[in-house]
Amino acid sequence: METEIEKMNLESKDLVAERVEQVKALFPEIVTEGEGSIDFEKLRLILGDEVDEDRERYAFTWPGKADAIRQAQIPSTATLRPDKESSVDWDTTENLYIEGDNLEVLKLLQRGYHGKVKMIYIDPPYNTGHDFVYKDSFQDSIENYKEQAGLVDQTSKENSGRYHSDWLSMMYPRLRLARELLADDGVIFISIDDNESKNIRQICDEIFGEVNYIGCFPRVTKKAGKSSDAIARNHDYVYCYSKGGEPAFYLLEHNDEGFNQEDEYVHERGKYKLNQTLDYDSLAYSPSLDYPIEIEGHVLVPGGSREAQERRLAGDHARADWAWRWSPELFQYGLDNGFVVLKTSGSRPRIYTKTYQNAQIVKRGESFAIEPITRTKAISTLTLLDNEYSNDNSKKNIAALFGASVFDYSKPVALLKKLLECTTKDDDMVLDFFSGSGTLAHAVFECNEEDGNNRKFIMAQLPEMTPAGSVGRREGYGTICQIGEERIRRAGQKIKAEVEEENKQLKVGEEPKPIPDIGFRVLKLDSSNFDKVEGGMLVESITKADRTHEDIIFEMMVKWGLDLSLPMEETEVLGYPITSIAADELICCMDEGLTIEVLEAIAALEPKRVFFLDSVLTDTVKLNAAQIFKRASERAGIEIELRTV
Repeated sequence: METEIEKMNLESKDLVAERVEQVKALFPEIVTEGEGSIDFEKLRLILGDEVDEDRERYAFTWPGKADAIRQAQIPSTATLRPDKESSVDWDTTENLYIEGDNLEVLKLLQRGYHGKVKMIYIDPPYNTGHDFVYKDSFQDSIENYKEQAGLVDQTSKENSGRYHSDWLSMMYPRLRLARELLADDGVIFISIDDNESKNIRQICDEIFGEVNYIGCFPRVTKKAGKSSDAIARNHDYVYCYSKGGEPAFYLLEHNDEGFNQEDEYVHERGKYKLNQTLDYDSLAYSPSLDYPIEIEGHVLVPGGSREAQERRLAGDHARADWAWRWSPELFQYGLDNGFVVLKTSGSRPRIYTKTYQNAQIVKRGESFAIEPITRTKAISTLTLLDNEYSNDNSKKNIAALFGASVFDYSKPVALLKKLLECTTKDDDMVLDFFSGSGTLAHAVFECNEEDGNNRKFIMAQLPEMTPAGSVGRREGYGTICQIGEERIRRAGQKIKAEVEEENKQLKVGEEPKPIPDIGFRVLKLDSSNFDKVEGGMLVESITKADRTHEDIIFEMMVKWGLDLSLPMEETEVLGYPITSIAADELICCMDEGLTIEVLEAIAALEPKRVFFLDSVLTDTVKLNAAQIFKRASERAGIEIELRTV
């Protein structure tokens, strides 16, 4: 009889093991007998001509690349600890802000968010010699993270001969893990300048695949300004790659330039511009489109010139433009409803059509109607050259919230909004793991408020110290994370105040505008809540003394792969305290006093997962727990997973 409750796996998802199993499933004949490992010689034989035997080939490499690849493959044993005090709307928000080394964070997100992120934007260090370049360690990654979080200016042209290699070794494992988080139709945007532009292109070609390169968007950094160089460098770049599936790009709403005329329809249909003439560039001659038009005392026929009219009357219809583009019925409807105008140039009148911003003529059966129109266009690689995307505006964004420029080198909200608008909608998840001042979160709030969608964000940032003497330090912000969190709080409050003010001026019958999700849960990277116990040692409890029940719950959510924004409820079953995650998606039992009767009552709730601290399980309870939940699973026709630590 099965009595053991399975131990919880406290490591993050092992992506290498998963890939190996996928290869084995595709080619079962390559699995060696006994050990179950892969016979690579047999795999090469099966692949035949697809195996590249040429030892001389183009390759992108640098000192330390092999270690960088291994860094992405090592599972993490870390956890994320909740910080309710720093959070906003903890119980209801679906947004996350994570303090910690983004390499470990990306590993921890693999179980719960693998393939779920629609858009990633990062603004990594440009590696100019004055920014933070993190050095990963194969030893205790959490201790290494804590040690380096307070350091700045690790790598520069002045103090390291391998600054490109160090930067590449930092970026490579993070981008490999980021790709795993992207949805099949997801995309990643990366801001960079000339210093590492070539390298980011090569590293992304390798990780995402050269065929998945979408494009490069030059971005204006400043329109003018003094420069000590012979050439003023006034732009950087935003590179875009897809996951590999068909990337989802949405057409952007816009108002065409050139709508500069006004008439009696301006308020109803917006401004208009004159289009081509009615007989311009017709595709072919048609007798039904060859008719005279009488308008404002003029009689007009297709073609226009006297010579054309004479040849037409003589039966010569060789010219395609000797026919109108509109039928007589459409012309009359357009004339009656302000879609046609007569213009005279000298003695020669011409008929033009009007294109309105907000309205168009459509055919319904045998008649016509006027309908609203939404004008759209694709994002252009030259879109980001407008001044609203420059660094000048990013400084204004920060100063508008803080009254001072507490963060240097952030990106403007307009840039992130534009990228969000063309790649996300509904409740799409977005991620920034070099989040800095939190611009992406700010942009998500504004986009959701404007279009009514419910995009969700995950922000991750190393809590490195603000530079001594900086404006941020003088304003009381000791770390970049403190600036980012406060920026998101203030941006949310600003939007809330604007929506509430707008709702005070509603028209009769108009519904109040909802306030978007302007909250976020703060989680902090730390070592596991459980001490590692060497084989054979007997200990009363492996839970670290400074850890709370909530700390343990979040580690279970991380390692089980649950959404870290799921609602949590503290309740009781037969007087025994439990924590229920997302209406019994997970039930956690961590207090003394657990009885068989309580287990039966919990099993009756038909939860999907149940976690017990091993230290609260008596021998009697442990002997019965597995059987109680096995019977409950059979009755309900579901599998109830049990885990303990």
